[in-house]
Amino acid sequence: MALSKLKYNSLNVTPTASKAIGFDSGADDLSSSLSGGSMNFIKKVTASSDSDISFVNGASSVVLDNTYKEYLFTFNNIHPANDNVYFQVNFRDGSTAYDATKTSTVFEAYHLESGDAAVGYKGSSDLAQSTGVQRITSNIGNDNDQCGSGYLHLFNPSDTTFVKHFIARAVHYASDYAEDHYTSGYCNVTAAIDAVQFSMSAGNIDAGDICLYGIS
Repeated sequence: MALSKLKYNSLNVTPTASKAIGFDSGADDLSSSLSGGSMNFIKKVTASSDSDISFVNGASSVVLDNTYKEYLFTFNNIHPANDNVYFQVNFRDGSTAYDATKTSTVFEAYHLESGDAAVGYKGSSDLAQSTGVQRITSNIGNDNDQCGSGYLHLFNPSDTTFVKHFIARAVHYASDYAEDHYTSGYCNVTAAIDAVQFSMSAGNIDAGDICLYGIS
């Protein structure tokens, strides 16, 4: 089979704002007129001794519906009021309660300043058909220099046929070690997820911010 080679100096790769580059119908040409995807900022909430932070579709300029098929939450420098507590999330499926049924799996890696390290499955943080909160970090300390940061993806929350998947990754600092925490699972409901709530396992969210983006 013969191989076809493109001449590099014959390719049109002129950039265009807010556009993506891809092959067009020409034999040796690229198009810069394709529409590219983007992160669309929706809402930022800055914590100040809050018991929880909620993003509710249709309230306070929040969009969490079929406008986008993927939503991204970023959380930055989350600092708890209490020492050694979990940062956690829960989902609302149409009622007033944050109690969507979830099944999830979690693993983590950590490295102490002393040099000890490990990686493994964290069964104490996963869920099996549970309506309870989902942990997305392990223990975060409340010393002045301790906090946690990361992100959570929620896929197609307004779908009323399939389960709603989520993926979270977070890093946090407590007791002189760094921990990388991975969480994934699904809300096992056919109802739309119309709100997401973040909280600590005890006490308030003392500081930090959470941003919501729609991915197009």
